Amino acid sequence: MFTIDTTALAALILLAAILYSSVGHAGASGYLAAMALVGVAPEAMKPTALALNVLVATLASIRYIRAGHFEWRTFYPFAVLSIPAAFIGGTINVPPTLYRPAVGVLLLIAAAHLVRSADRATQTETRQSRAVPVVPALATGGAIGLISGLTGTGGGIFLSPVLLFAGWAPTRRTSGISAAFILVNSLAGLAGTTLTLRTLPAALPLWAVAALAGGFVGTQLGSRWLPVPVLRYLLATVLVIAGLKLILT
Repeated sequence: MFTIDTTALAALILLAAILYSSVGHAGASGYLAAMALVGVAPEAMKPTALALNVLVATLASIRYIRAGHFEWRTFYPFAVLSIPAAFIGGTINVPPTLYRPAVGVLLLIAAAHLVRSADRATQTETRQSRAVPVVPALATGGAIGLISGLTGTGGGIFLSPVLLFAGWAPTRRTSGISAAFILVNSLAGLAGTTLTLRTLPAALPLWAVAALAGGFVGTQLGSRWLPVPVLRYLLATVLVIAGLKLILT
């Protein structure tokens, strides 16, 4: 039987999936934030976030690619090294005393990126995108992939600002590229995690349904014009609350 906390977490996951998938993310940072607020055991947070990420990122990738918001030549340099790095990161179990503050800092960094990019989110649509330099992209992708596997995120929260600030992709194409990047990293990270994983939470099917429902709504919104700055400010607020909770408790 599902508890109040389990049902509340499903509602938070639904909301996170809507907000994140609307900008091409699968929601791992939001799921980690929600699980931190509800009090899910640290050892269950990473595999749960990755499993939900795979579901939402698959849906998001399909819908953004079909909408024409994807470019292979921008995607692959970041993905080549990120996939094995995410797998390696997934095999590493970080002790709770390190994991909680590490994820907390990650969420605060993600919030800072969201706030910093909010006012500029629509400006990149009118810019001419620049070609991605392969070597820096390989290094960046590898670093993000390792962080993704270690923390249970897909890395999109880091890749998106890089693409936008460097002028390598406009906003909507960034969403499509990030969705595919998150998918491959989450699959690799989850594969690595299963080598040391014992069990997943019994309520995962309920949370998966909530994540997919949120992803469907969010990706539908993402195919139209959105108040992206408002969404990013809301996401940043949630991440700051959860990040501070993880660091201070």
